[in-house]
Amino acid sequence: MELQVNTQCEDRGPIDIGETTVMLTPPIDENFWLFRVPVSDNQAIVAFPKFFTIGVGFQHEEDWNTNLPYTCDPEEIFNHISHNKGDDSISNEDCIEAIKIISAAAEKYQGLRSI
Repeated sequence: MELQVNTQCEDRGPIDIGETTVMLTPPIDENFWLFRVPVSDNQAIVAFPKFFTIGVGFQHEEDWNTNLPYTCDPEEIFNHISHNKGDDSISNEDCIEAIKIISAAAEKYQGLRSI
């Protein structure tokens, strides 16, 4: 499995305006991801910035916005997003392994952001 990094993904994060914190959502499409692990030619597990954390889900979804934070258990994440797998030939075990890889990368990324 290969971890891919998208250096073009924009994480705007919170913006403080006076005493108010504002969150802006960047344009979201299939290329909005920080990390990706392909699990087939047409599907990948992705991690992306999401309101103070990093969400994990499938890159191509039947229903939009199905993800959980990287801090959740990989099996829990997979069970939550599995209906978006889109291809029965992709093994559940491969997806869970990809989620573990993505979660480890997200944890390191979050650690670097807090320095």
